[in-house]
Amino acid sequence: MTEVVVRPLRFTDQVAGMRAFLEALGLRSRIESERGGWVDMVAGRGMVALHSATGSTTGAAQGETKLAFEADDIDELLGRFEAAGYDDASIFDEAFGRVLTASGPDGAKLWIDERSKDLYGYKLHAAEPDVRWSVTPVLGTADQAGWERLLAVLGGDSPELVKFREAAAFDVRIELATSESLAEVAARLASAGYPAELSDGVLTVKDPDGQSVRVLG
Repeated sequence: MTEVVVRPLRFTDQVAGMRAFLEALGLRSRIESERGGWVDMVAGRGMVALHSATGSTTGAAQGETKLAFEADDIDELLGRFEAAGYDDASIFDEAFGRVLTASGPDGAKLWIDERSKDLYGYKLHAAEPDVRWSVTPVLGTADQAGWERLLAVLGGDSPELVKFREAAAFDVRIELATSESLAEVAARLASAGYPAELSDGVLTVKDPDGQSVRVLG
């Protein structure tokens, strides 16, 4: 079975700032572009990728987060999507490698990057993920059932890869969970210049793009 890892993709004009913010939380940098403008960061489960909004070829807006994944065999996944009736699923080449896309409800696209073995132009860090941390993006949608059907094609533990909330317009928010003490996380964030609010077992903090990020204990 193809391994699929959730990796929400944030488009930002503050890649360095977002990277520092996520490192303060507990994520670790794994791969970055030698030219700048891209870095992906790992947790014990899941990842977050940062992409320069200015350098985006898809017209992504500053601060926008897209639903994206990483997989080791997107050809096998393409066969699954086609068998499930997602006729527009296709693979194309990007500068950084191959990508599988499929249309979901709300007119949004699902992006799955193939795990690259060729790191030319990129730097690989010896990142040891902090196993106490996990990434679970929250999808705002009016069609949760439609997204659940699409994500089920990914197999594995896909029902647990994302969470849902009712929303008229589709969006993706970054949410994390940790077994680390939230009080200690809040103190670490404050010392790094990111004041956070802790209430009822949930830590809420503004990231450098001005988006609210929730951390569940």
